[in-house]
Amino acid sequence: MDGDLGDFLRSRRARIQPEEVGLPSHGRRRVPGLRREEVAQLAGVSVDYYIRLEQGRGPSVSDAVLDAVGRVLRLDDTEHAYLHAVARPRKPAVRPAAPRVRAGVRLLLDSMERTPAFVLDQRMDVLAWNTLADAVFGYSRTGPEGRSIPRHVFLDPASHDFYPEWSAVAVQCVAHLRMLAGHHQDDRRLTALVGELSLKSDDFRRLWADHPVRECAYGVKRIQHPVAGLLTFPYETLAVSADPDQSLLVYTPQAGSETEERLRLLGSWRATPVQT
Repeated sequence: MDGDLGDFLRSRRARIQPEEVGLPSHGRRRVPGLRREEVAQLAGVSVDYYIRLEQGRGPSVSDAVLDAVGRVLRLDDTEHAYLHAVARPRKPAVRPAAPRVRAGVRLLLDSMERTPAFVLDQRMDVLAWNTLADAVFGYSRTGPEGRSIPRHVFLDPASHDFYPEWSAVAVQCVAHLRMLAGHHQDDRRLTALVGELSLKSDDFRRLWADHPVRECAYGVKRIQHPVAGLLTFPYETLAVSADPDQSLLVYTPQAGSETEERLRLLGSWRATPVQT
């Protein structure tokens, strides 16, 4: 994804006013935030070196320089890791054409009888799921396109009703996808996904241009299910250590909550054989 490093640094420079870092503003500015010369000064590098870094044409940059720039731009931990990833892309990884979820992980999914859980890959495609996840999201009733979380959020009009807080979900989705793209710059299918969404969704294109970077490792997700009604899930994302491109997402309702009861009824309804 050419230009990611420069675009990211420029977006982060624009967030910081000179006064915030002890510099005079010198009146009206042509661009918002810090100038490149000011970032270079505060990071302790030459202006030419920083300009070449931002243009993506500099030599291999050291950890010390990246750390200094990150401090000046006030990057959080996730943004800091993203900066290192896009500044020094790793060698292309050899990946199987069709990612496989190990039998042990599938067994773990099936053992979670009271919580929806599913496995994601580095493109936010759902690779495997358990019975309750299917009851909530309907993965078995859709094709591969419908099991792509970014495509569902931005290309399926029904997602606006499915997620009552759609705007927040959209920002989280883009921020997490941006983080993944930074760490998997060699993934052509991921690059193609970003291109497809940029062409087909004005919302995605606008959010992507803002360069949000966030690892959505945990939080709370609200879902308006067409049968069960409103479901509120605290969720956690767990790494699949033997398969670094995969993660396990677990949606766990609060004990004694309406969501827990509605989920139990939804699971029972899905398990009831259809009478013919």
